[in-house]
Amino acid sequence: MAAKKTEPREAKSDETQPIADNRKAFHDYHILETFEAGIALLGTEVKGIREGQANLRDSYARVDKGEVWLFNVHINPYSHRGYVDHDPRRKRRLLLHKYEIRKLIGKTIEKGLTLVPTRLYFKNGKVKVSIALARGKQEHDKRETLRRREIDRETRAAVKERVRR
Repeated sequence: MAAKKTEPREAKSDETQPIADNRKAFHDYHILETFEAGIALLGTEVKGIREGQANLRDSYARVDKGEVWLFNVHINPYSHRGYVDHDPRRKRRLLLHKYEIRKLIGKTIEKGLTLVPTRLYFKNGKVKVSIALARGKQEHDKRETLRRREIDRETRAAVKERVRR
């Protein structure tokens, strides 16, 4: 019998699978700096996330007693659960290094910045959240952003039309 040749598996280094995005955060805030954090979750929450049942809209993070907590993230319960259930909007602890937490405490208290989750994703089989240190936009800033986006769209269309000829 001939032995089967098997190719080595590819390493899963820094492989990310997106779960949920908070596009509204980019509309409402100026993003200054981002951090990657783990989340302390229950088993049914992880299974619910794997089903794609997570929503970051209107969510925020807050530093409390030396820990960072994530509020208002909606994770639907796992569809095939038994009697075990979780509150879909419970507060969840974020897992960060002490020096990152100290940095966040200093910036949120002194400068009046807020913590906003921007992305929820899997990285090497673990659920991670990208939180951003952000400053709220004024109404005129939002209009300026929309105006700039519209101008960019028009210029791309004009260049594309020019290339076709």
